[in-house]
Amino acid sequence: MSDVEAAATRPKRVRKFDRPRPPHDWRWWVGGVGKTLIATGLLLFGFVAYQLWGTGIETARAQNSLENDFEELLAGTPPTTAAPVVTTPAESNPADTTPAESIPVTAPPEPVPVASLPPVAEGDPIARIELPRIGVDKIVVAGVEKDDLKKGPGHYPETPLPGQLGNAAIAGHRTTFGQPFFDVDKLDVGDEIIVTTLAGRYVYRVTGQQIVSPSDYQVISTTDPTKATLTLTSCHPKYTARERIIIFAELDATASAGVVAEPTINYGRPLDESEPADPDPTNTVVDPETSTVAEASPATSIAEDPTLTANPEPLDEEQISDGIADAFSEGWFSDPGANSQVLLWGLLLAAIGVVSYLLSKKAKRDWVGLLVGIVPFVIVLYFFFQNVNRLLPPNL
Repeated sequence: MSDVEAAATRPKRVRKFDRPRPPHDWRWWVGGVGKTLIATGLLLFGFVAYQLWGTGIETARAQNSLENDFEELLAGTPPTTAAPVVTTPAESNPADTTPAESIPVTAPPEPVPVASLPPVAEGDPIARIELPRIGVDKIVVAGVEKDDLKKGPGHYPETPLPGQLGNAAIAGHRTTFGQPFFDVDKLDVGDEIIVTTLAGRYVYRVTGQQIVSPSDYQVISTTDPTKATLTLTSCHPKYTARERIIIFAELDATASAGVVAEPTINYGRPLDESEPADPDPTNTVVDPETSTVAEASPATSIAEDPTLTANPEPLDEEQISDGIADAFSEGWFSDPGANSQVLLWGLLLAAIGVVSYLLSKKAKRDWVGLLVGIVPFVIVLYFFFQNVNRLLPPNL
C-alpha cells in the first residue's frame, strides 16, 4: 500500500471543537471543578508574583519622578555649613612623661535656622535616604498613608524632620512596593544611615534594633529633645505583619550639616486643624520654667543655655497613636473605593476569556484565541491585581 493510500485510510484527528458535547454527569462536574481550581491556583500564583515584583514597578516609576522633583528642590536651596570639629589638647597625666597629644573632640551640634519649607503635601519628596550597608538609595516622601508608602519610604508627619533635634521616624515596606527595608535587620551597630534634606546632609549611626508589637508607637516619640535621632520602622518577620522591626540611630555631628534646633512638626501645619499654624515654627524655642515662646538666636546653643529646649513637651504615646495614620496597621478592605474597580476589571477579564474562546472555536484552533487574547489579558490582569491589592492589608 502506497503512502497516499495509507494516509487516505488513516483515521482523521478529531479536534475538540468537533467532538460532541459530553453528558453533564458527575464526571463533567468533577472536571469543571478541577479546571476551576487550577485556574484559581494560577491566578493566586500570579497575584503573589504581582505582590513581590509587580508592585515594585509602580514604586520604581514613582521614585524616578520623585528623584527629579527632589533634585530640583535641592538645586534651589543653598547648602548648609557642616558642624565644626574642635581640637583641644588632652589633659596630661602627671605620671606620664610623654607630651600630651592633640585629640579631636566633637563640639556639641550648633543649632542653625532652617530655610522655610516649601508647601508640603503627603506624598511629596522631602529627603533622600541611603543605607550603604544594604544598598538602599531611596527618596523619602511625606506621610505614611497607604498611597504614600507605595512611592517609597515615608516620614511620620508627627515627628521632626531628619537633621532636626528630636526623633525623626521613617517607615518603609519590607516585601512589597520595591521593598526598600527588606534587609534592615542586617544593619549593625555603627552602620551609616545617610539622609539628605533641604537643610543639608546628615549621617546617623545605628545604635541598635528592637522588635515590638504593632501598637508600640512610643518607639517613634522623642524621649530626649536635646539629641538628634532617627528611627526606621518596618514589618517583621518578612512577608508578615505580626510585629515591627525598629532600627535606632543617632546623629554623627562630625559628618553632618548643622542641626536644626526647632523641629518642624507636620511640615509646619497644625496637627489639629482647628488650631492656627505657627507662623514661624523653625525659629522659636520654649522656656520650660515660664512656658513662654522666645525667638531663638542662632548664636546661642542648647549646650550654652540649658533653660532653652528645642522641642515643646514631647508627644506621649496616646497622642502619637492618635495622630499617626500608620498604613501598616490598616486591615482588610481598608480601601472600599476599590470594590467597583475590582468588579470592572474582573468583568473585562471574563470578557477577554470568552472572546478568546469563541475565536478559537470558530477557527477550530486553540492557538488563535491564545494569540489574540494573551496581551490584553495580561494588561487587564495587572490592573485587576492592582485593585485587588487595594482591598488587602498593606503589609501583605
